[in-house]
Amino acid sequence: MNQPAAPAGSNQGGLPFAIGAYLIWGFVPLFFKLLSSVPPVEVLAQRIVWSLPLCFLIMAFRRQIGDYVAALKDWRVLRLLLISSVLIALNWLVYIYSIFTDHVLAASLGYYLNPLVNVMLGMIFLGERLSRLQALAVVIAGIGVAILLAGALDTLWISLTLAFSFGTYGLIRKIVPVGSLPGLAIETTLLLPLSVAAAAYYIWLGDGRGFGSEAGISWLLAAGGVVTAVPLLLFATAARRMSYAALGFVQYLAPSIAFLLSLFVFHEPLKPAQLVCFLLIWVSIAVFSFDMWRKMRADRMMPAA
Repeated sequence: MNQPAAPAGSNQGGLPFAIGAYLIWGFVPLFFKLLSSVPPVEVLAQRIVWSLPLCFLIMAFRRQIGDYVAALKDWRVLRLLLISSVLIALNWLVYIYSIFTDHVLAASLGYYLNPLVNVMLGMIFLGERLSRLQALAVVIAGIGVAILLAGALDTLWISLTLAFSFGTYGLIRKIVPVGSLPGLAIETTLLLPLSVAAAAYYIWLGDGRGFGSEAGISWLLAAGGVVTAVPLLLFATAARRMSYAALGFVQYLAPSIAFLLSLFVFHEPLKPAQLVCFLLIWVSIAVFSFDMWRKMRADRMMPAA
């Protein structure tokens, strides 16, 4: 927790990584809809099993195996990553469940709420402070989310679980002293024993729905490793290079895409309260983005002055 916090308006090179991660996460419901016949727990287990080889391949290419081994020997790092691995596994499972049960709007709401959680955690644990315009953006987004919460009580548990599990996960990944890729590899390693056991159970069950039932499903489950590892790696890199408040507002990109998919691709019903919330959140993003742009422009002009 002693790590110096980045200013709330800075990005320190993390913005492209954050945008890449959230674009992938925004469109990922299209991928998981193809696996809706597979039990959510098996999808989660296969994601983890297939993520680890990809992590090791990239670590070998980047010569980071030594960092992975060193972090495994550090009990403080291992303890933090054990917590983050449980949080991300819970987040994945609830998200997959929400897609399979046609609650993409509830998942979208959870990730709309998550940036507010990020701002709260950043202020409490990282000492980050918001400007007046940023505070106004938070208030506008909070009003929008409050309106939406009032019309989605039956799926509120999905939204809150996604928001708080991922918000806390991001905070831990920001403060843990390990690189993005080795940290992700350790998280996956810690989750591997239970994942292998779950994957083996479903293969033994042989109900004709999961891995081994047909080539298409098996390849999609294996591809889940790439879908899992790549955006998480991008996110972990972004979390260490930009302020937590700024990272939180970039995250609105993913739920906005999911929101549109739920309406125009999955044809979930849209309530008036949901539409009002959507508009208010985009207003808050515009306010926050304008303040970030204003500060970055001032920083660029300062050396010339």
